[in-house]
Amino acid sequence: MYFTNTNDAHKEKEPSSSPVPSAPPQPPQFEYPPPAATGIPVNSIHQFDHHPVPQPTIHIPSQSPVPWSTGLCNCFSDISTCCLTFWCPCVTFGRIAEIVDRGSTSCGVSGAIYMLILCMTGCSCIYSCFYRSKLRGQYFLEESPCTDFCIHCCCEECALCQEYTELKNRGFDLSIGWHGNVERQNRGVATPPTVQAGMNR
Repeated sequence: MYFTNTNDAHKEKEPSSSPVPSAPPQPPQFEYPPPAATGIPVNSIHQFDHHPVPQPTIHIPSQSPVPWSTGLCNCFSDISTCCLTFWCPCVTFGRIAEIVDRGSTSCGVSGAIYMLILCMTGCSCIYSCFYRSKLRGQYFLEESPCTDFCIHCCCEECALCQEYTELKNRGFDLSIGWHGNVERQNRGVATPPTVQAGMNR
């Protein structure tokens, strides 16, 4: 009879104790230098956004309005203007309006509108007070002694005389209109000196 050793049979069934190969080794890692910085840093961008560059400030010196060259009640200082305004206020106003509008409207048209409003409503001051405001804006004159509307509403003739005389004192010949004054200036004709504010107070 042939007998086999059971221990040898068990040994053949047992797995071999040889070492199992492990995972392949990781490749060596090299340290590279950091990339060079380019462009604008992020911090500087945020700093620019939160702190804008201040803009230069332009300081314009304040200027106070200048007084009129004549008073409101000095109508009789110029007799010819006083008589013209008393008998034909539409002519006085038309001449003032042509100079103030720098020739864009004629004396005849402005005077006709003034007379039409005066005949229809009796309140030509509604129209003439706007030209007083425009004249003041051109020469930076005082709004004195009260508002333009009140002056024309209460003293229409005195207001027209004051405005007419103011333009005359500034070198205008109102009888020849705006274009006549321009031609005279181009020919080199000397104009009357402008009355300085504060000399006739």
